[in-house]
Amino acid sequence: MINQPELSDRTILIRPFQPTDVNVLYEAVRESMNELRPWMPWCHANYSIEDTAVWLMSRDEALAKGTDYSFAICDERTGTFLGSVGLNKIDHLNRNANLGYWVRTNSIRRGVATSATRLLAMWSFNVLGLQRIEIVASVENLASQRVAVKAGAQREGVMRRALWLNERAHDAVLTSLVPEDLSGA
Repeated sequence: MINQPELSDRTILIRPFQPTDVNVLYEAVRESMNELRPWMPWCHANYSIEDTAVWLMSRDEALAKGTDYSFAICDERTGTFLGSVGLNKIDHLNRNANLGYWVRTNSIRRGVATSATRLLAMWSFNVLGLQRIEIVASVENLASQRVAVKAGAQREGVMRRALWLNERAHDAVLTSLVPEDLSGA
């Protein structure tokens, strides 16, 4: 089992979630419902603090199984919770994974998701030995696509009906990062 570290670029810190994050995570989700609900299947109108607690409690098992790595994004200076970034759908055989992110409403448009994406991608290449990170976003989710490109990801194409969001199929833009995309970062 690989331990999740704290990673920083001197502006943001990404760190493993802790059980004590339940309130700050819940508050950030509730604050950001309008921005998250169109793109995050887990974010629904009745999202509760119990949903948050159950998800946080599942992090240790996911880490032990190596199925995903979830990080809180925090302000390096103040420790304020800014959002989340993580790896899932990890394919150890082919050394690739999916990377996802979200930033709370009061912290968007500050480069938080871009920085967190780069930090986690570099860690996944250097520590996990992954060779490819995929970022998949609905063709309608322009903000997420911009983050991926700003982080250095290359757009590969559109996958038809690749996502099921809000009771309908969405085409999705596939972008990817490989180690060479971050060289010199």
